[in-house]
Amino acid sequence: MDGDFPNLVMMLAAGLWILTRELLLLSAILVAISGLDELFIDGVYLFVRTRRRLLRRRFGPKWTADTMSARTPQGRFAIFVPAWEEAEVIAPMLHRLTATLDHPHYDIFVGIYPNDPATRIAAASVDDPRIRLCLTTRAGPTTKADCLNHLWRAMLHREGETGARYKAVVLHDAEDVVHACELRIFDHLIPKRAMVQLPVVPFTDDQSPWVSGHYADEFAEQHGKNMTVREALGAALPSAGVACAFAREPLGRVAAARGGLPFDSAALTEDYELGLTISRMGGGAFVRLPQGAERGAVATREHFPATFGAALRQKTRWLVGIAFQGWDRLGWQGGLAERYMLLRDRKPLANAIIIVLAYAAMALAALCYGLHHVVPSLRSLPPLVEPDSPLAALLLVTSGLLLWRLVVRAAFTTAQHGWVEGALSIPRSVIANIFGVAAARRAVGIWLALLFRGQALRWEKTAHRFPEDGNP
Repeated sequence: MDGDFPNLVMMLAAGLWILTRELLLLSAILVAISGLDELFIDGVYLFVRTRRRLLRRRFGPKWTADTMSARTPQGRFAIFVPAWEEAEVIAPMLHRLTATLDHPHYDIFVGIYPNDPATRIAAASVDDPRIRLCLTTRAGPTTKADCLNHLWRAMLHREGETGARYKAVVLHDAEDVVHACELRIFDHLIPKRAMVQLPVVPFTDDQSPWVSGHYADEFAEQHGKNMTVREALGAALPSAGVACAFAREPLGRVAAARGGLPFDSAALTEDYELGLTISRMGGGAFVRLPQGAERGAVATREHFPATFGAALRQKTRWLVGIAFQGWDRLGWQGGLAERYMLLRDRKPLANAIIIVLAYAAMALAALCYGLHHVVPSLRSLPPLVEPDSPLAALLLVTSGLLLWRLVVRAAFTTAQHGWVEGALSIPRSVIANIFGVAAARRAVGIWLALLFRGQALRWEKTAHRFPEDGNP
């Protein structure tokens, strides 16, 4: 028996070696495929940015917020703000919004629930004739889409009273810090474009630099690069749910096709789906307009969740709505570019699997190397990765792709938030990976419950904050 023990150890070690090598190979292949996909997006972005710079040199300077403010306003806008349990933020948000918006023609429709008196009292404290409080017919929480549909009905009633149609519907949340020039941009582009999306910039929270900061990293790249590429390829643009305007006429057509209500209450991410739908109807535009004398672009800023639990709930909802519901409800519509972008929207599910496999492969490789040095009898086993093997070359390629990804993310975060946040974005990529895996696992469970138990959709709300004077 004593003589069999070393043989058993050797057999187990050999099995571990084989498993680790196969896992390294599989994860390296998957990481390479994902990395090449991202590299293609980077290449398109660099081409688009270079082309735009050359055109500006030829045809003159680009528009800025300063030049846009000089244009004469043409239309009237309906701003929708759904509010469930927003007593802490709704009043300062409305005060700032009405005080700073550089446009004379707009009304704000605030959706409030009958069983949320605190929010109603807070919203009513802002005395402005442009603010219209709209009480829903059902107790909350329902879905956000249901609240938006109540605002749609209130807007139709207002149009009936005045005899004039709004030019567009603008979506915002109760915690948004809205740029003064926003409506000017929408006024200029609508109805030439059916949907216009401006960037969303998360505030970074000094008390939560890792959780809140990873939102800043993701949005800096998503709204700094990915949306630009999506528009350049001719694919439909999704709405972020805030800082977004839908032209009144196509939104009305969507409502007519859905029984009179444009927002689908069965959707967890109604803004994402509606953005794609209306963008296909009349073209969408993603606009990064420089502020002029100030650094950065015209954008909506807001605080995102700063705790792990709140962030996980929000990211799970996004994943269920975009990846699972989006796949089920939207399928694979459009041409090649459109389908490619839909695939990228649903890619986080695959990314979660790749991350788990890659981390498992790295952990097993570290274990194997440790055993190789600690247990003398295992030194007879061949190296996990032969120096000149195809696996070694593949791992070198994947390492380069991963390094490039970190550099790109750091560059976009630096451009938006400064070099300190840009440097922090590199270790925060691990936090983003943890959220990606945890949200995917939770999303699978929720989706299965929706499918097989028939559970009703509810507004899974996160607590919101509004900064003093619009500053973090």
